[in-house]
Amino acid sequence: MPLDLKSLITARLGENYKLHEKHLNPTLVRVQQIIGFNQVYARAQGAYLYDLDERDYLDFLSGYSVFNIGRNHPVVQKAITDVLDMDLPNMVQMDCSLLSGLLAEAVLKKLPPHLDAVFFCNSGAESNEGAIKFARAATGRAGLISLHSSFHGLSNGALSVMGDEHFREGFGPLLDNCVRVKMGDLAELEQHLSRKDVAAFIVEPVQGKGVNYPTDDYYREAQKLCRKYGTLLICDEVQTGLGRTGKWWGFEHWGLEPDIITVAKSLSGGYVPVAAVVARRSIYQKVFSRLDRCVVHSSTFGRNNLAMACGLATLQVLDDEGLVERAQEMGAKLVARIEELKKKHSLIKQVRGKGLMIAIEFHEPSELSARMGWKLLHKVERELFAQMLVTSLFQRHRILTQLAGHAMDVIKILPPLIIGEREIDRFVTALDSVLADCRSFPGPIWDLGANFIKHSLQRSTVELAAAER
Repeated sequence: MPLDLKSLITARLGENYKLHEKHLNPTLVRVQQIIGFNQVYARAQGAYLYDLDERDYLDFLSGYSVFNIGRNHPVVQKAITDVLDMDLPNMVQMDCSLLSGLLAEAVLKKLPPHLDAVFFCNSGAESNEGAIKFARAATGRAGLISLHSSFHGLSNGALSVMGDEHFREGFGPLLDNCVRVKMGDLAELEQHLSRKDVAAFIVEPVQGKGVNYPTDDYYREAQKLCRKYGTLLICDEVQTGLGRTGKWWGFEHWGLEPDIITVAKSLSGGYVPVAAVVARRSIYQKVFSRLDRCVVHSSTFGRNNLAMACGLATLQVLDDEGLVERAQEMGAKLVARIEELKKKHSLIKQVRGKGLMIAIEFHEPSELSARMGWKLLHKVERELFAQMLVTSLFQRHRILTQLAGHAMDVIKILPPLIIGEREIDRFVTALDSVLADCRSFPGPIWDLGANFIKHSLQRSTVELAAAER
């Protein structure tokens, strides 16, 4: 009997969390239940998700910046069906496919000419793994430097340069010769570089965790130090690339000339995973240095036709719809509107970001009642306040956002680059309402916070009991 996928999905839609609890990750299911994110979505389009009752949810998370062009874009859909209709040979491996050559050509047109060689793979983590290997092969050095609070992926090498202890906990030992430095501290960076054993300094132009970036010449001066001591500069553009920050690439904000960049997420158009390592040709050839090493670094699905077609279509959409420029314009409007709320709500400490990669940071409010709730939540766990806001935005206003990172009073928003005034109005109005509710303590929004406190204390009790055993 042939598979009737449409009937299968229609019949079993709604079993999502039960299936995941039984067969996949019950811990994730439990967290989603606690924070009120256990929603079942039936379809998606553009900047919106829709539940079984056809209620819309404004997606200001974009699959962690996968959906820069919005969800289920028809141009990408057509590219996929065109490839399938043509019955093309795929992943022959011992050939050179046309589509991968075309996508490499298209990607390089968006980059400065010194970046002229592309390697395709599947994910951001895999692209950073590749960049680490390329840097070590090109320099003959083992050392790697990254920044505190950085995020470069969860596989072994990428995790080794991770700047967030939370993600590294329990997975050691990782790669040797990896150090993390403080953003802005050039003296510390030079101290490590001067040993001339560092292959690469890897940075996210705008950090995904916390949405932090230098406000001075730190990156440019760091690049000079890398040149001085023979260290390569890797820019992790997995989240910042392809228009997210209002420019094609995050490194453009500082006029950098990285030796290697990594690309992923939105290059897929939200359909088929595709990522890339883009490097100087001289670096690339140090990896594939002899005939017997022509496939010494490879990725089975890296150049598959569907992924390449999605990449080509995504680049076309970004160009045709002017989405890079739109990200800059809409981002500026969104930041300005939130800045207006700052005058009204003492909870808002800072609004920062580039393009449509934006963080809203909070601090202890001046109002006595709200301050009591703030102190109560922070006594238990720092990020509970921001999670309370994220959950309130979702449950009361059907807007999907996220915490910017562990132990942070920061909400991060990553809208699709297609948003307009309507979406900005909806988000700002909702945030205004949620922050206004925080002035009433006790009150419904603080009841939600109290529920998070209960679960946090229960978790601590379980962890203590396990440690004692």
